[in-house]
Amino acid sequence: MELVVLNTSGKETGRKVSLDETIFGIEPNQHAVYLEVKQYLAAQRQGTHKSKERSEITASTRKLKKQKGSGSARYGDIKSPTFKGGGRVFGPKPRDYRFKLNKALKRLAKKSVLSQKMRDNSIKVLEAFNFDTPKTKDFINLNNALGFEGKKSLYILAEANKNVYLSSRNLPKTKVMTYNEISSYDLVNAGEIVFLEGAVEKFQENLKK
Repeated sequence: MELVVLNTSGKETGRKVSLDETIFGIEPNQHAVYLEVKQYLAAQRQGTHKSKERSEITASTRKLKKQKGSGSARYGDIKSPTFKGGGRVFGPKPRDYRFKLNKALKRLAKKSVLSQKMRDNSIKVLEAFNFDTPKTKDFINLNNALGFEGKKSLYILAEANKNVYLSSRNLPKTKVMTYNEISSYDLVNAGEIVFLEGAVEKFQENLKK
């Protein structure tokens, strides 16, 4: 399995990179993708939600009416959940939503997303490039040359590049990451995935560990 390397003008350079079929050509496992995306989103939750229970309400503890003889229901104090302003029954408490997944499943999820993207022709390989200074306009021109107008795009680098990252930071539909930062959520969320030429081999090696 091979992909042609493009230049920053969107033209073919004549070079090709080999893609591992065990990564880019498997039968996608949708449940594995679901679990890793769920794990990623769960980890983003603050989990600081809290409501006050009856014991945490500041109010009088006086019994509202006598226990017997009124002909109506028994009442305790004004903090009862049945009254407005009273405590909440079984309300939310601060908690950590994170959960663990084994590495094999996470690798399978990434392979499944990449294989589906390959079927959709949504993966490209771009020759290594750099900007002399951070400039958003340069990155817009690159996106336009690759035909990404109005599309979400994910650029995967072999190593951190400050100028490239800063040039893309103001573009809401463009994300730049290094190969070892990628999660299945990032791959799913991207409409188009662009590997820089040097990142392909490193990414494949990283998935085989």
